[in-house]
Amino acid sequence: MPASPASCLTDTAEGRRLAAVETEGWHRWGPYVSERQWGTVREDYSEGGTAWDYLPHDHARSRAYRWGEDGIAGFSDDRQLWCLGLALWNGRDPILKERMFGLTNSEGNHGEDVKELWWYLDATPTHSYMRMLYKYPQGPFPYADLVAENGRRKGRNLPEYELADTGIFEGGRYHDVTVDYAKAAPDDVLMRVTIVNRGPDAADLHVLPHLVARNTWSWGREAWEPAQPRPLLRLTETGAVEATRGRSPALRLTALQPAEFLFCENETNARRLFGTPGPAHPKDAINDRVVEGRQDAVSPLAEGTKCAAWTRVTVPAGGVVTLRFRLSPAASPDERDVAAFDAVMARRVAEADEFYGALQRDIADPDARLVQRQALAGMLWSKQFYHFDVRRWLAGDPAQPAPPEARRHGRDSDWTHLNNADIVSMPDKWEYPWYAAWDLAFHCVTFALIDPAFAKGQLILLTREWYMHPNGQLPAYEWAFGDVNPPVHAWAALRVYRMDQAMTGRPDRAFLERVFHKLMLNFTWWVNRKDAGDRNVFQGGFLGLDNIGIFDRSATLPTGGTLDQADGTAWMAMYSLNLMRIALELAVEDPVYEDIATKFFEHFLTIAEAMTHVGGDSSGLWDEADEFYYDVLSLPDGRQVPLRVRSLVGLIPLCAVEVLDDDLAERFPAFARRARWLLTHRPDLAAQVSRWEEPGRGNRVLLSLLRRHRMKALLRRMLDETEFLSPHGVRSVSKAHEAAPFRFPWDGQTFAVDYEPAESTTAVFGGNSNWRGPIWLPINFLLVEALTEFGRFYGPDFTIECPAGSGHYLTLPQIADELSARLTRLVLRGPDGRRPVLGDNPLFQDDPHFRDHIPFHEYFHGDTGAGLGAAHQTGWTGLLALLLQPRRVVAGGHVPAAPEA
Repeated sequence: MPASPASCLTDTAEGRRLAAVETEGWHRWGPYVSERQWGTVREDYSEGGTAWDYLPHDHARSRAYRWGEDGIAGFSDDRQLWCLGLALWNGRDPILKERMFGLTNSEGNHGEDVKELWWYLDATPTHSYMRMLYKYPQGPFPYADLVAENGRRKGRNLPEYELADTGIFEGGRYHDVTVDYAKAAPDDVLMRVTIVNRGPDAADLHVLPHLVARNTWSWGREAWEPAQPRPLLRLTETGAVEATRGRSPALRLTALQPAEFLFCENETNARRLFGTPGPAHPKDAINDRVVEGRQDAVSPLAEGTKCAAWTRVTVPAGGVVTLRFRLSPAASPDERDVAAFDAVMARRVAEADEFYGALQRDIADPDARLVQRQALAGMLWSKQFYHFDVRRWLAGDPAQPAPPEARRHGRDSDWTHLNNADIVSMPDKWEYPWYAAWDLAFHCVTFALIDPAFAKGQLILLTREWYMHPNGQLPAYEWAFGDVNPPVHAWAALRVYRMDQAMTGRPDRAFLERVFHKLMLNFTWWVNRKDAGDRNVFQGGFLGLDNIGIFDRSATLPTGGTLDQADGTAWMAMYSLNLMRIALELAVEDPVYEDIATKFFEHFLTIAEAMTHVGGDSSGLWDEADEFYYDVLSLPDGRQVPLRVRSLVGLIPLCAVEVLDDDLAERFPAFARRARWLLTHRPDLAAQVSRWEEPGRGNRVLLSLLRRHRMKALLRRMLDETEFLSPHGVRSVSKAHEAAPFRFPWDGQTFAVDYEPAESTTAVFGGNSNWRGPIWLPINFLLVEALTEFGRFYGPDFTIECPAGSGHYLTLPQIADELSARLTRLVLRGPDGRRPVLGDNPLFQDDPHFRDHIPFHEYFHGDTGAGLGAAHQTGWTGLLALLLQPRRVVAGGHVPAAPEA
């Protein structure tokens, strides 16, 4: 039932569990299983780093994974020792459906892409309740058609060929398979599988929940490692499966309806893959028993390290079948009562409703509540046990063939300190089943709305010694840990700190101090490594924006020289302000931090000055004629060439903004004295920022890269619907480049950027994303935040025409609200009953069994808002949940927050 209007998150049953999560262990079990372990870097032992080819989908069912497991609706303990998951067979497919199918980077016409349909519909922060939906066709799954047709479209400006395009769902000939998990206790997991036949005829379905022991025994051990007993699954006389593993408490898997338990080993089928001897009942034996009918494929002893509860059902047309399973401590009572099972499920559903009722008390629109709840469900389902020991991976395992020697000097070879075995928020557990540094920062801000303790833990985790490089660099992502993402962790730490304070009423300065010290190391790495000329102008490389420039900004420039980046330099200005603000917050209790705040204040001013005077002259990154920021190419002969591409690169300077309240001098006298001296005696620095001597609303002080004139000029561009402003947010490249592409001739080649609102037609930086037109949530969210902060300074009398040329003027907070509204219209149902994210597919837009299931895409069409890229990117696209949440005033600004009690 919905919560009463007086309740708040911490007063709900789920809120109380969340408060006791560490002492009671409610996070011990969760959706920590990847949706794709095959094709990842950590499973790649090839000589040339060809991860997609080394372990493809066809090998996945037969090959034991080294570093983790995958599956459908996976649920595991936090060390991934035991994994629950679901397998299905419709009687017509060539293999069991044990994992999501998709195309590799070379097979897809726009890079890798999953070709399945599933949605995360509900979840609570402690994983006491979870629900997801998978649509399984009743006809043969079109594996070959998907590969062939996408291959025919490869290299052409055509949309991707998706599962729904094959016609496999016509006539409703599919099963809706819903998986619900509910925890009766922290270690007592109930799994309910509900099958609905949407077709006109009765249809058979084989349902096989799996319990798998992650393979830790096939690799051998080093001399210092203790021996680990082999895990065992075995059928007991009571008809349950007992799971034992070393000193861990034994578990019991039961089916609450008749089922045949099948057993095999979670070990590689060496005979199938390599033509060499292997285990008698390998990893794919259950597949062979069910699909091929080979009774001798599985263990006759009813034991192994992988098992499945095989149930065959016939679902009548429009009918429903419900199956129930339970994984519980073996020492607990063997409870198989259906009514008791259903009562636990119902209670957890009611508690989830209570939790979200409290969160959404001030959201009137039921569709907005539905979308936000699904966005947060996607965030919670996208946690994953991420395991990767780079040193061990490079050297190979004692019990396995030695990997090629070339690997020791290849990918990630300078990250041998990195040894991860943690629960980490993933961008997308199929397309990106590995963490990415700047993605994770945005994830944490969204998580802070419902579970600030987890958000704080994630930010700290990435700065720990087994993640952060000894030189201070944060790991980017497993394909290239040494790549460079935008430095947004200080910004995220501040937002999480404030949102946590809004929820709990207590400032967690211990968290802030802990992360601050590590971020100072990272800031120093940036200064020492990414400022090639020691000019406070930064390079950085692609900086998460993939193909936004005319060159691959992470590669050696074809022109020679360096690329002075407007975004890289603005990110560092923003980083300086964020660290200054954190230091001031810490100075509330320890005045020593005022000195450090002064240091970052001065660094901000030097960066601001450098952006205007690159190389000591007037040819800065700001172009006076165009009134826009551009990257500048510094050539070996000393020439400086601005690359006049109007893109997000030139808008990111808006994000470097901080407003200091009028009690600054009283609260931080040492900082205020030094700041006043500096701004008085260094007018060259003071002139680069907003008029510091002219206090704003409430005598506040503004620190920004943009004086009023430049801010207005940038906003005129950003709010122009013929350039950046689309009906659904800010485009990544100006639409003006559609008619006037930017061209740069060099040495017989022409490099170009035009406006591409959908998928990229260039393979620069992989080709599976596009920053040359589509709408991306992370930068849009930062722009909303920046406008809100500027509004705190300028107040209600400062207005801007929005949209440009409309004659309609709005305050800066109102423009922030307008941009938020446009972004949320991507996923909300409009007056015409359509959701732009769903594109033109009538199945998704009109079918009642599809239209309210929201895909949170990686990015969106710059004109129509249709979803593009990864379809389950409820990492940073989960920021939509914050845009739908009303804001509250806290110390230091306005933040999305749950209502107060």
